[in-house]
Amino acid sequence: MTTTTSKRLIVIGAGIGGLSAAVLLAQAGYRVTVVEAQTYPGGCASTFSHKGYQFDSGATVVGGFQEGGPHRLIADQLGLEWPVQRYEPAWVTHLPTASIALTADNADVLRVFPQSERFWKHQSRVADLGWRLSARGLPWPPTSLTEFLQLARAGVSTFPNDLLLLPLALQKTDQWINQHGLGQDKAFVRFIDAQLLISSQTTSQYANALYSGTALDLARQGVYHVRGGIGGIAETLVGKLRAFGGEVLYRHHVTRITVEQGSAVGVFYKTNRHAKSESFLPADVVIGNLTPWSLDELLGSESPARLRREVAERKLGWGAFVLHLGLAADKLPKGLPDHHQFIADLEGPLGETRSIFLSMSPEWDMSRAPAGHRAVTVTTHTHVQPWWDLLAQDEQAYHDRKQVYAQKMLTQIDKVIPNFSSAVRLSLPGSPVTYQFYTGRHMGQVGGFAQTSLFAARGPRTGIPNLRLVGDSIFPGQSTAGVTLGAIRVAKDIMRSFPLTTHRTSSQAPLTSTRR
Repeated sequence: MTTTTSKRLIVIGAGIGGLSAAVLLAQAGYRVTVVEAQTYPGGCASTFSHKGYQFDSGATVVGGFQEGGPHRLIADQLGLEWPVQRYEPAWVTHLPTASIALTADNADVLRVFPQSERFWKHQSRVADLGWRLSARGLPWPPTSLTEFLQLARAGVSTFPNDLLLLPLALQKTDQWINQHGLGQDKAFVRFIDAQLLISSQTTSQYANALYSGTALDLARQGVYHVRGGIGGIAETLVGKLRAFGGEVLYRHHVTRITVEQGSAVGVFYKTNRHAKSESFLPADVVIGNLTPWSLDELLGSESPARLRREVAERKLGWGAFVLHLGLAADKLPKGLPDHHQFIADLEGPLGETRSIFLSMSPEWDMSRAPAGHRAVTVTTHTHVQPWWDLLAQDEQAYHDRKQVYAQKMLTQIDKVIPNFSSAVRLSLPGSPVTYQFYTGRHMGQVGGFAQTSLFAARGPRTGIPNLRLVGDSIFPGQSTAGVTLGAIRVAKDIMRSFPLTTHRTSSQAPLTSTRR
């Protein structure tokens, strides 16, 4: 009989990017196995249980479900429904001078900053272009002649009006702000910086303007709650992957990627971190939902020279300090929005408790907390290295620093939401060390790389022909929408580079592991 030979594909890590690529390739006919060290999927966009609460591990605000958005594109192709519900306001940003609700109509932003109307009209045009190009799955940065030609064809199709926006690709966002006469408005610049820090991992002085146009568009396109917690996105993808014949292997800690004659041939793993024996899974193609540092470590001596240089020279990204809180709901003000951003002052660096993001489980989602309680995740950007240095030097000082950060964050929230801290019934602080332990992220980094230049963005290629990266390390970077766009690109790249072939055969051998 005539059949299609299915290639064996392994995805390391069950984050949103890895799972999205896995499902798309399983639908196309590849034999896909996802190996995940944790007991649940989602990575930095997962939900875990503790004492009756369902806490979001990191990411708490999701978008990209609008028409033409990444999650909608995936849903339409895969025939799935996301367990989401739109919510407004997207969040409230609390500056020292004003509190501003971010909504689809931008009304409150314009109330506080009426002089910024022309900027936001320009931003909307830039964002519309970004969403249109994203919906076409355009490869950036291009890594082959085919991808260059794909981009060239897209450029011709957007001519002439949209091309007038492209000079922003060479500008920083602060230059863009200055062109609209807003650079001297400290409150407005701080407001923009606060949004960019959570969407592009840097501020207007460094962020690429064209990228920022779309990064600032989340509230306009819509923010959503996920029923049961943000991990529901990953769980939905796992269900669809299994429906297509793929599988997810939990408690599988990948220890190394095996390379023979320049190509990846499989992975070794342990089902217990401390086990002495390893098992082997063969593969024709491998995708790493990993940071470049983790990929380099798994490749060992087989790591390509370019990847070794990258991890030696690339600056570490941001980490997060997080508080998972259980709150008594009756202690909170009535009608309090679910998401808040707190900015301590109008000048100086952000992060390290000076900028805080808070997300509460919605009142209607009774699965997230015990009766009469709310599950809350509070985060601030933090540099990762100091936490590791302190832990190595003085473990008690490390734990003391966690308590200091926790108290600073609660004090900052109390200034805006009176007596918030009195509602706390459970508090679980976590540092980048915590993130590294639970997610395997190198040094506990989260959110990918700062989007400072489109021309320095990282693509999915690794230097090994049948090994790709996916996730927030590759363009366009962070957020469930961002990593989904990256996954769409990676899936298309693999289908093009390693196509399935049709021939006459009687059976297919299953994907099996062997003990070594």
